[in-house]
Amino acid sequence: MTEVLVPPARLPRWVANFTERHGATSLAVSGHLTGTAEDGSTFAAHLPFGRAYDGPPDVAALADACAPPDRWGILLVRKGGFAIARLEGDAIVESKVGQRHVQGRTKAGGQSQQRFARRRDNQARAAYEAAADHAARILAGVRVLVTGGDHAAVESVLTHRRLQQATVVPPFLTVPDPRRSVLEQAVLDAGSVRVNVVNAG
Repeated sequence: MTEVLVPPARLPRWVANFTERHGATSLAVSGHLTGTAEDGSTFAAHLPFGRAYDGPPDVAALADACAPPDRWGILLVRKGGFAIARLEGDAIVESKVGQRHVQGRTKAGGQSQQRFARRRDNQARAAYEAAADHAARILAGVRVLVTGGDHAAVESVLTHRRLQQATVVPPFLTVPDPRRSVLEQAVLDAGSVRVNVVNAG
């Protein structure tokens, strides 16, 4: 199975291309939009933000149901930095991007390696605490949250008590060290349709 993120406006074209490759495709609804092609290939298109789809078996209708929440947030965290945004619809209303230096791995052994490991852990902990402080301020009142980066790093930041009211929704975004451009692409990906594809044979 392959998962792809398709912006809502491009979904009709994506389904048309799927049909051209695999043959006539029948559509059905089961909490998401499914397609089954003549050659046995299938896709399942899921609404963004963890929503279920219960509309008609129609690609345009699914795309129309993809409007983002009135108020939501994005949290991206890796050891090398973080990016946080609060959004209203598809507009970023407040954001923060930060980079932190975390010591790289060393080839030295013994006590030297242990010192480097402790230093890296301390630097990472400080980076996560800084990300949590900014996230608690920027994401105050946000109930829908899309996350990405490094799973352990994100989990560490989410332990902040002021962030525990938010519901984390799929997808978890795989991103490089967060920069402004990475954050902007994450906003687009968060609002995209998640399509799981299984090709026959």
